Amino acid sequence: MSQQLADVSGAPPPPLPDQPAGRPTQRGSGRRARAEARAGLTLISPTLVIVVVMVVLPILWTVSLAFQNIRLLNISTAGVFGSYSFDNFEGILTSGDFWVSLRTTLIYSVLGTASAIGLGLVAALALRSAFRGRTFVRAAMLLPYVAPVVAVTYVWTTMLSPQFGVVNYWGERLLGWDNPIAFLSQRSDQVSLFGISVSLPTALLTVIAFEAWRSFPFAFLFLTARLAAAPETLEEAARVDGATPTQRFRYIVLPQLLPTIAVLSVLRFIWTFNSFDDIYLLTGGGAGTDVISVRVFNALVARGDIGAASAQALVLAVILAGMVVLYLKRFARQEEQA
Repeated sequence: MSQQLADVSGAPPPPLPDQPAGRPTQRGSGRRARAEARAGLTLISPTLVIVVVMVVLPILWTVSLAFQNIRLLNISTAGVFGSYSFDNFEGILTSGDFWVSLRTTLIYSVLGTASAIGLGLVAALALRSAFRGRTFVRAAMLLPYVAPVVAVTYVWTTMLSPQFGVVNYWGERLLGWDNPIAFLSQRSDQVSLFGISVSLPTALLTVIAFEAWRSFPFAFLFLTARLAAAPETLEEAARVDGATPTQRFRYIVLPQLLPTIAVLSVLRFIWTFNSFDDIYLLTGGGAGTDVISVRVFNALVARGDIGAASAQALVLAVILAGMVVLYLKRFARQEEQA
């Protein structure tokens, strides 16, 4: 029948239904896909091994230690199948010092993040217009961020010293301070504002100022790049229509910077919430600056209580993860729609 159709029409007959048309091509594509998958697994296997060994296993080991009564003296007896309990978490959550440290950590993180982004925004706007030497000034703005933290904390400690610090020296001679201020070792100080005496946390505000000074170049880089990518036609049109600089910033510049500011807020909050070296080098966690990361370090090193330190670190991670999830569900969608 097929031969007859071919003889009449002059075209080759179509394949019969039982013929495996296209099967060799599918086999070839299947072999190629499996070969590519094996090549991909081979290429990522070193990275996968490093991530598992350096990240996943330590996290699982920390979770295991958090539920055990493990100290530095008996760490060699700790195993996967140990005596698990919630004693470490019960001791943490029922301790008033932990909640005080959590409040201090939140204040430090929120104010430090807001101050760093605010300073970065001011610097980016101030250096937006071209002038002679702008490249040098922009490069100098990065010094606090790239300088070693040990060096800059030593400079701040010397500068703020109540005995020979330059800040107290000029404060007593120019600002009329009666006594030198121990910025890094004084918990609070009474300040008179409009006839009202207010108690300010001196050491905590000092470490917040240090965090803002050290971190603002990161925000400055992001915001400068976003301003460079913003179209100038909108501002030129607003300028022609008679809009003031404040109106141009509020209605044109700021809406374009909000997505970048949102990303910076999340990143800087996470990093500041986990910050340890700045506060430990400046105050050692004393004078009302005992954040949770310093408590974890003290529990691990000073008291050798590995179980309590692991439990506090786990609670810190859960709190931070909850805040990030809340941000992604509540605010990220609104920013994408805007």
